[in-house]
Amino acid sequence: MLETALLLLLVGVFAGTAGSLLGIGGGMIVIPIITVGMGLPIKYAIGASVIAVIATSSGATIAYLRDELLNLRVAMFLEIATTVGAITGAVLVGLIHAVWLEALFGCFLLYSCYNMIKKLWGKKKLDTDQDVVPDHLSQRLRLGGSYYDKLTMKQVDYQVTNVPGGFAMMYGAGLASGLLGIGSGVFKVIAMDTIMKMPLKPSSATSNLMMGVTAAASATVYFFEGAIRPEIAAPIALGILIGAAIGTRIMQRIQPRILRIIFVPILFYMGIQMLIKGIGGTF
Repeated sequence: MLETALLLLLVGVFAGTAGSLLGIGGGMIVIPIITVGMGLPIKYAIGASVIAVIATSSGATIAYLRDELLNLRVAMFLEIATTVGAITGAVLVGLIHAVWLEALFGCFLLYSCYNMIKKLWGKKKLDTDQDVVPDHLSQRLRLGGSYYDKLTMKQVDYQVTNVPGGFAMMYGAGLASGLLGIGSGVFKVIAMDTIMKMPLKPSSATSNLMMGVTAAASATVYFFEGAIRPEIAAPIALGILIGAAIGTRIMQRIQPRILRIIFVPILFYMGIQMLIKGIGGTF
């Protein structure tokens, strides 16, 4: 029992570090390790995953707020779309065939992966060299922000554009969460980084806060269904808090290009998995 708890603690540290660094939450890391690696039932893995996302979000958000890396205005505005999308998805469960949505999102993830690869192989342009022109909605809501980049040792001021596109993507992320029961951290980062042209560092930081809000809403349901086992969730949550502290420190001292290199295979893997599930379910 003690060995299992220590192993879950280490899993949590790894998931918390990766999740806080990339803004994807620890759920997609925790579930395969618990089910495939440790042979525990998927029901309890999903319950632990929800706690993992909340723990990652809580640990990372505190640090990112302290370092002023998180854009609170963007987070609160886009969370409206995610929440409405999640509610819509929950209402539409059973009415829309989820496999079509899986296939669609799989294609979108693969396209986003292609765009990130183009950025990596294109001009070596840093996030600090931003030339984004804010749209009208961004100016009205004052969504632009700034942060101190410890890697380049300078203050970075940035603007946000294509707010309606990012809002629509966030609605889709919430819809996918409600219909498919998946984490939407990847979609949140894509919405802010690729669509709204926010730098990757504040995009990942802001995504961490938003994921916790979404996961907290569903945690109660999983708790009353008996899917959250304290002996599984507790050591993972503790490890994730430690890992989140490590990840937030690394974030400040890593090049955005390295973050993209880490992010591309994750996008590709999730895109292929969702596309295969969608195509498989339609035939």
